[in-house]
Amino acid sequence: MQMKLAGKVAIVTGASRGMGKAMAVGFAKEGASVVVAARSEVEIDKNLPGTIYQTAQQIKDLGGNAIPVRCDVTDETNVAGMVEKCLDAFGRIDILVNNAGVAFHYPIVETPLKRWELVIKVNLTGAFLCTKAVLPSMMEQRLGSIINLSSLAAEERDTGTVPTGVAYAVAKAGLDRFTWGLAAEVGKYNIAVNCLKPKRVVDTEGMRFWAKEEERQGWVPPDKMVKCAVFLAAQDASGVTGVVATDEELSQWHGL
Repeated sequence: MQMKLAGKVAIVTGASRGMGKAMAVGFAKEGASVVVAARSEVEIDKNLPGTIYQTAQQIKDLGGNAIPVRCDVTDETNVAGMVEKCLDAFGRIDILVNNAGVAFHYPIVETPLKRWELVIKVNLTGAFLCTKAVLPSMMEQRLGSIINLSSLAAEERDTGTVPTGVAYAVAKAGLDRFTWGLAAEVGKYNIAVNCLKPKRVVDTEGMRFWAKEEERQGWVPPDKMVKCAVFLAAQDASGVTGVVATDEELSQWHGL
């Protein structure tokens, strides 16, 4: 069977654990070379396992190709360095997954400015910086796929399925709008831009870190999200682009 991403190069942020790690491994299984990007170089908490080196090694153990790159997505210099390392190692960039994210689930009245700014910077500004950094390469080769990871929190009017906080919801709503605007801008360069969000809570290390055992009923593994991400990663502007959808919707629409 032909691999869906054979010969492609992907950057996945927040790939030391959770959804980002699952997508990085899933891309590699479909033939992509992967830049495993995140801040986690060492495990600082046993309840938050995973590092960029462990993810990259897992990909290599499966016969794939990956390099670990430490990157703070809120730092423009860090992001530029990540892109440079990708181009040095693989010569091109075909796919970017903006997955890195943080939440702060306290009420607004208890939210310090620095926490508000951090959530916006990681979830929204980080996606902007990473996207801006990869675009010149994608525009030159006239091919690319950018996938933004959003959340149902962007459209929920109450506390939602998981209490992620208003700052997180605002950032994700901005990411949805960023997706539409960017897709319109870069379609002429044959670059697809889409936004993917889970319909149900995905069981990851990060979610388990701050949710009680009794709150985990109905959580699902990241498999469907990975399948949808692989589908979107294979797109260009002649295919699916400008879409903000859940994994359930994409699966139904495209028979995934």
